[in-house]
Amino acid sequence: MKLAIMQPYFLPYIGYFQLIAAVNTFVVYDNIKYTKKGWVNRNRMLRNGNDVTFSLPIAKDSDALDIVERELAADFDREKLLNQFKGAYSKAPHFDVTFPVLARIILNEERNLFRYIHQSIVEICGHLGLTTAIRISSEIDINHDLKSQDKVLAICKALDAVSYFNAIGGLELYRCEDFAEQNVALHFIQAKPFEYPQFAGQAVQWLSIADVLMFNSLDVVKDRIVNGYEMI
Repeated sequence: MKLAIMQPYFLPYIGYFQLIAAVNTFVVYDNIKYTKKGWVNRNRMLRNGNDVTFSLPIAKDSDALDIVERELAADFDREKLLNQFKGAYSKAPHFDVTFPVLARIILNEERNLFRYIHQSIVEICGHLGLTTAIRISSEIDINHDLKSQDKVLAICKALDAVSYFNAIGGLELYRCEDFAEQNVALHFIQAKPFEYPQFAGQAVQWLSIADVLMFNSLDVVKDRIVNGYEMI
């Protein structure tokens, strides 16, 4: 079984879905610490020719809490965020197909940060036709006090994984030898640059999956997800 494990990210870039497509089971961490400066609840869109950050507002709480223990702010204006996407992409070639998906995601009334983002991942996977099983880390029977590579290896063992796939950013975090000792092959996926026509011929890369879907047909995106990366 091929396995990948990642934090939840809100409308992440296409590489996240390349990782999902490459495996049989994708585990989303819910019981790890939320970090303010990370990308769990924010990403980038194209607006007026520039890449700008959009984010989900988080209710104030202890910095020690896990992602699953954090809540969206009570005053989160979902319509406002949705209208930001509408204003930015209403003239994009695939707006009519993509906007209803974003509406279902953004207007979701869930208050819990993890469940809100988890549902968005499931929604996008459905739109892309990805059938990978998506599991939640806290529901897997391991010692959840483990950290980093030890936790990954424990999940691999619990799910009988023979191959573990990670984004290229984890290259310095894991040791092939340690995985080999557990009879697990370690692989890394590096997304290839993906330039596509945007407004006025712009080429702003590494934006949210929403941008990719606004400017490319589903067939093109699906092909890019399967073929647009290198295996390290």
